[in-house]
Amino acid sequence: MTFLFDENFPKAARPILEQLGHDVFDFRLLGDEGAPDSEVMSLAIEKRAVILSTDRDFFHTLGRLNPGHYGILVIALKRPTRDALIGRLQWFLDHFGDSDVSGRSFQLRDTAWMVYPPFDNPDREAGRSED
Repeated sequence: MTFLFDENFPKAARPILEQLGHDVFDFRLLGDEGAPDSEVMSLAIEKRAVILSTDRDFFHTLGRLNPGHYGILVIALKRPTRDALIGRLQWFLDHFGDSDVSGRSFQLRDTAWMVYPPFDNPDREAGRSED
């Protein structure tokens, strides 16, 4: 997969993703600080990248306004430490592949997850993610 970090996603995730064979772009290096979310989305579509963010607006709004995106992953934790965010990212990578992500927005919480649009397969319903 190809990923684009929003300006609030921890840079420490980059080497982990690259070691797993993923390509990573960082909006902090390519865009303007404080740019509107729509610019992040445009760059992600241009790069064919999944957006990684902690900003819940990406899940609730941008994915629905831009159905042609390549995926959005929002990690929204009560205590968003770098290690906790990377742990949830690893859980996501262990459970979802390219074909699952394109055109979908995911929100990972501390022990649960949501996806929009939902999967057609009832075995892939959003819910608890404690494993």
